[in-house]
Amino acid sequence: MPLETPSFLITTAIDYVNGQPHLGHAYEKILADVIARYKRLSGRRVFFLTGVDEHGQKVQQSAQKEGVAPQQFCDRVQADFRALADSVGIGYDRWVRTTDPHHKAVVRSFLQQLYDKGEIYLQEYEGFYSVRQEQFVTEKDKVDGEWPEIFGEVVPFKEPNYYFRLSRYQEWLKQYVLDHEEFILPAFRRRDVLNALEQPLPDLCISRPRARLEWGIPLPFDEQYVTYVWFDALVNYVSFARGTDANGQPFDYWPADVHVIGKDILVPPHGVYWPIMLHALGLPLPRTLLVHGWWLNSGAKMSKSKGNVVDPKAYISAFGADTFRFFVTREMVIGQDADFSDQRFVDLYNSELRNQLGNLVNRVVSMINRYREGVVPVYDTATVGVQEVPLRNNEAVDGWRAALDNYQVSTALQEAWKLVQAGNLYIEETQPFKLAKDPAAAGRVDLILAHLAETVRRITVLISPVLPGTAAAIRTQLNLADVPYAVEDALFGKSLALHKIGEPSILFQPIEIVDGVPQIVEVKKKVKA
Repeated sequence: MPLETPSFLITTAIDYVNGQPHLGHAYEKILADVIARYKRLSGRRVFFLTGVDEHGQKVQQSAQKEGVAPQQFCDRVQADFRALADSVGIGYDRWVRTTDPHHKAVVRSFLQQLYDKGEIYLQEYEGFYSVRQEQFVTEKDKVDGEWPEIFGEVVPFKEPNYYFRLSRYQEWLKQYVLDHEEFILPAFRRRDVLNALEQPLPDLCISRPRARLEWGIPLPFDEQYVTYVWFDALVNYVSFARGTDANGQPFDYWPADVHVIGKDILVPPHGVYWPIMLHALGLPLPRTLLVHGWWLNSGAKMSKSKGNVVDPKAYISAFGADTFRFFVTREMVIGQDADFSDQRFVDLYNSELRNQLGNLVNRVVSMINRYREGVVPVYDTATVGVQEVPLRNNEAVDGWRAALDNYQVSTALQEAWKLVQAGNLYIEETQPFKLAKDPAAAGRVDLILAHLAETVRRITVLISPVLPGTAAAIRTQLNLADVPYAVEDALFGKSLALHKIGEPSILFQPIEIVDGVPQIVEVKKKVKA
């Protein structure tokens, strides 16, 4: 009996519906989608989760302001998040909504299990409460005697609530993080969690009285309380990874291979709460928390008050999903912050997409059509020389695979571009457009065009995780649209000899900044008098 293809569960953080989608939301989904597409190319049985977090006090308050029921508010706003994901080509397998009945049942089941184990207890709390973060805070959370801006309004508070015995597992978690280097990536982010664990870990309040918050999942052992939004939200990773498919067959992809999250929700939610919750429930932990940085706008932190928030929808609408996907994944190195500037957007697009990739594809497809009637020629292998070596070796592919195996997408793109640049350099060095005029050089032209055709074919595999639409468009020009491919097809050796290709078409129009806004510039064809 053949072995089942190994699965690969990847998730993003679920987005809180009390607001509109922004650049950070789009980037995180694209990053996870690139990894998912690469793993599918590698033969893994990928299951990709993303979606929205719908409960909590802020959602209830926003719905009240609009004069609608919380569910109606969530239905409307979640559609905006889903539309953004769809607009950038996110190939998720399940769209998470924490108002889903199955999810609610799993949350209540987990709570009951912990309560039955004595992991949850009732106690009166007296202290401070952050309205913005919907969490209790203490004096030690202050910085220089002031509440950090992230907490927003902080008010004195006193009420009985249920607590999860987080502190019981502090030493266990510390040792787990130390023993499992792959648990938090990049490696330097492990220090954030370990530093947090140097201080005594308070137990986690996992409830809110229904007297002041109705929009939540009721506790199974006390219906007068609802579940704290973070406890509810984190459980989605398990609740949506398990279930029954359309054919009535059960599936279970847990544990996750990768949780893709931003650095602002590593500590405490994903780096402290989540592993301890899973451990207390007797469930395996995710293999890796992949932590990305923040986006800045021309060096400044984005905020509504500054009016410098980047709307991803505007860029996607103007330049297409692939262009946006390329910029954000090429520009941000995993774990570091990155800067979004219109000038950099334009420069990177014109330089790498249009002038390098687009130019290479157009020249190769055009020359094969012009000089060989659209048929990739056969060549004499005895005539292969030193000039062909950069197009025949697999160094760029090896670097690309190594980078993506370590989730370094920006590095992977740079490795893929080595083959793009090698193709362009090869054309400049061999000049087939000049050799084609000499009948005696026909064999040499055959060799050059055959190598270029295979180079472009290989490039489609390398760029497909980031640029799926562009890869498909190039394969259409190569007349390979219906031919499936995998990671191994990026290697040299699958000749296109005697294959009839399609017609050339422009992949990327030039863009410029006009009146402060990036715009596509129409290319006017020269008309001969």
